Amino acid sequence: MTARYALYFAPPPDSALWKFASRWLGRDAATGETLDPPDGVSPDWTADPRRYGFHATLKPPMALAPGRDEAELLAAAADFAAGHTRFTAPSLRLAELGRFLALIPSAPSEALDEFAAECVRAFDPFRAPPPASDLEKRRAHGLTPRQDDYLRHWGYPYVFEEFRFHMTLTGSLNDDARTAARSLLEPAVAPFTPDPLVIDALSIFKQDTRDAPFRIIARFGLP
Repeated sequence: MTARYALYFAPPPDSALWKFASRWLGRDAATGETLDPPDGVSPDWTADPRRYGFHATLKPPMALAPGRDEAELLAAAADFAAGHTRFTAPSLRLAELGRFLALIPSAPSEALDEFAAECVRAFDPFRAPPPASDLEKRRAHGLTPRQDDYLRHWGYPYVFEEFRFHMTLTGSLNDDARTAARSLLEPAVAPFTPDPLVIDALSIFKQDTRDAPFRIIARFGLP
């Protein structure tokens, strides 16, 4: 099966936020190590985000277009990162997004939105058109006309005006499970919420097959 690649923001692998989130999810996408979750955390809560690793999506998972290869993608990502200066975004806060829990910026950030939009545009030439089954799966969740237009043109509905920076910590949970997860997460994430979020790198995650977990294969620092 064809590998997929994604451009994500991920905190430094030696940072306290990365270490906490990786343990919460039960896997470190930098090392590939499986981790025991904190006491009280059900592995069922984190099964879906565990496969992807802790991240915020900038350019969603994609197979490479014909004629493109991994080395070319990594070289383009290195050039892109070198041309962008690191910046700070608002501090994070825990939020409920529908039925799942995630860390999101505590205020809007034009710089963050534009950085994500530039990633979408710059790396779209590397993207192979998604299979029809992927498009139908997206549409099954219900899309607005603009989201459907973005899906057709960019392979993903939540770009540009529809983009919402978020770092997922659970899958879709029922009310009781979401309440239980939130009660554990609120004190656990408190140390990471006062300070601005530093956007300091662009990370490339790779999924070898559709059944495999994503892992970090490169992290390019922003100067």
